[in-house]
Order: sequence, then C-alpha cells, then structure tokens
Amino acid sequence: MTDMDLVIRARRMITPDGERAGAVGIRDGVIVAVDSSLDGARVIDLAADEVLLPGLVDTHVHVNDPGRTEWEGFATATRAAAAGGVTTIVDMPLNNVPPTVDVPALDLKRATAFGRTYVDVGFWGGAVPDNAANLPGLHEAGVFGFKCFLLHSGVDEFGHLSPDELDAALRVLRDLDGLMIVHAEDPGTIDAAPDPDGRGYAGFLASRPPAAENTAIATVIELARRTGARVHVLHLSSAEALPMIAAARRDGVAITAETCPHYLTLTAEEIADGATEFKCCPPIRGAANQDLLWQGLADGVLDCVVSDHSPCTVELKRFDTGDFGQAWGGIAGLQLGLPAVWTAARRRGVPLTDVVRWMSAAPAALVGLKDKGAIAVGRDADLCVLAPDEEFTVDVANLFHRNAVSAYHDRRLTGVVRRTWLRGREIVGGTAHGKLLMRS
Repeated sequence: MTDMDLVIRARRMITPDGERAGAVGIRDGVIVAVDSSLDGARVIDLAADEVLLPGLVDTHVHVNDPGRTEWEGFATATRAAAAGGVTTIVDMPLNNVPPTVDVPALDLKRATAFGRTYVDVGFWGGAVPDNAANLPGLHEAGVFGFKCFLLHSGVDEFGHLSPDELDAALRVLRDLDGLMIVHAEDPGTIDAAPDPDGRGYAGFLASRPPAAENTAIATVIELARRTGARVHVLHLSSAEALPMIAAARRDGVAITAETCPHYLTLTAEEIADGATEFKCCPPIRGAANQDLLWQGLADGVLDCVVSDHSPCTVELKRFDTGDFGQAWGGIAGLQLGLPAVWTAARRRGVPLTDVVRWMSAAPAALVGLKDKGAIAVGRDADLCVLAPDEEFTVDVANLFHRNAVSAYHDRRLTGVVRRTWLRGREIVGGTAHGKLLMRS
C-alpha cells in the first residue's frame, strides 16, 4: 500500500495483540494498515529507544472552564494532555460555572472549548439534586455519562445526592442505558472523623478514613443491584473496597472502577507536614494500601487508570499556612500520568502493555469511544512516542497546565513522551485542532 498520507515505522509498538515491530499506515486521519513493512507519501522512522503507543484516553479531567479559568482552561489543559501523550479527555461537569447539569450549560461549555483544544474533548453531565428531569436531555445531547457526589463536592453550585436521590437518578439512567460515575465517600463517616485542620498529613489522612469510601461504595453497589443501572467508582484509593467490587461483579452488578496515578505512585509515608500539593480527596494512603491497588489492577478489579486532574490557583493550595484543612484538594497530573505510572510499573515488573491497556484501551471502552484506544485498522490515528528508558526530573516550569503546582515537582521519573499525533497530525506549538466529541 503506497496511497497513505503518513507511515510511522517502529522497532517497538503496542497493539491489542501485544508488543511488536512494525509500521502504521495512516490516511485521512485514520489507521488503514498495521503491517511489518509499509510505504507512504511521508515516512517517519522512530529511533531505536522509542516505542509507539496509542494515544492515551483520560476520562477524568477537571478543566474548570468557563467560570474558573484562573484555575485551568481548555487551551492549557489540552496542551498539557498532548505533552503527556493523552489525545482524548472527557471533562468533568464541575468545577466550571455554571456546572454542566442541563443542556444550556453543556452548550456554553462546548462554545467555550470550540477551537481551543489541542486534543479531542468529550463531556460528562452532572447529576445533582432536582435535575433528574434534565438527564434525558443531556444524554440525548451527547454527554458520555453523569457524575455525582455522595458528599459535598467542594463547590456549592454542584450539590450531592442522598441515597434516595441516587436511587431515583439511577432508575432514569437505567432506562437510557446511561452510565453513572460516582465520587464515593460517605458523609456520615467523614463527619464522625477527626477534624482535618493543621499542617500534619497524618491528621488529614485520619479525616478521610478508608471506611468513608468502603461505606459509600457498598451503598453504590446496593443501589446498582436494586436498579440494574450501570455505575463506575471514581478515583478509588481504599484497597479495602476491592473485594466487595469483585463480589458484586460476580453477582452480575454492572460496576467498574478506576484509580489514579497519584494513588499508584505516591504514599502517605513520604508526604511532609504542610505539603498541601499532595492533598486530594479521597487521600493518598499508605504503601501497603498502594500494593493492593496494584494487585487490584493485575486482577482486573480496577479497570483503568486516569488522572483526576484537578488543578487550582497557587493561592488555594495555602502554601502560606500549609493547612490541609484550608487547602484545595486536587492533584494536577494530566501531563505526568504516563511517566509516573510507568516509573512505578517497571519497578514492579509490570509490562508497558498493561500500562497502555489501563490508560488507553480501558478508558476508551468505559465511555464507548470505539475509534480510540488502540493501534488498529479503523481507529483514529491518535499516537504517541515514548522513550521508556529516558529519565527526567519534573520541574513545574516545564508543565503546561495553568498554575505551577505539582505533587511530582523534583521527582525523578522514567519515560519521556517525545511526540504526539491526533488523527495523523502532529500536535505542536500553537496548533489546536482537537474535536469536541459526542457519545455515539
């Protein structure tokens, strides 16, 4: 075949069948051939130390635009994504203002994003008190599913659901075959826990105990079982919840779950007092818990790894006081997810094929993006080049998200993303040619 726009040849590439040498042929932004030898109008031969990967898919990103653009924005977030090998994101319905809880808010968000995205962007809708009647309209408008909280979301304009309200929303989504994604922490458990105020990380960790996640996830499982709706547990950090998720699946409950790079790579033991860049909810827990999360991935109980990129301004992290009770909770990790996870994975003997499945194929499957997530004929030519053995030290000055805060600053990581293509076009500099996606 010689009628291809671009051919990329690699000594190593990750396909659905595993790692192999070969070439990828691209025409009109789509992969039209994966073979051992191809030729085209333009040919790129990757270096011996490079691996060709499918573009990553990150289904848990807070862009915060419109309304909180001083926290983040579509241009900055998606450029950070591209620099990290992420070619598709799905944006959360908060912390933008207005939240994406009805069709007019979704239209405003799409208008805000149009022409400003370096990667493809889809959107979640929000399930909040008193908007059950809006869910079918948002579903018809193409959101990929609905996000809810079971406790205060951190922003007053995005309310949380009681168990009865969640039950009612799940019944609506069951009839739509829609997906509910849940921030699962139990408010009663947290209200009974110690106050998080102060500089000590141990105190903050005690304020969000594993029992808060475990109790909330048990509620989600029971309601999913009762209603028959599809549910997904967001940013799971408590490994104690894994057995109940596995048991629910064996019983036929339609439940999936994710974890995040920070839970897989950072530990409570290493977080210094006052280091509020590490604050997130649920919290980063101890090393023994982390080992069990890795086992949960290996066992298939955890389906995917996504960033929960949740940035804010420098001031909101309260470095002036180091008070974990006052600081905003969120990790800005969109650009660093792949090298962070790969650094930890290779140390544990986990192959790159697994990392790619968790960070590309599985998130794409979660939201039904059949054109994404794999180097395969018929898929979008979303690709990235990773130098898996090259080390670098993270410097916030080299990150593209809006505010210079990172829990990974000064950390030594392995795996450098050298190039990224979106539908066969390399993402460089000031060129923003991402599309706004709708659920098919």
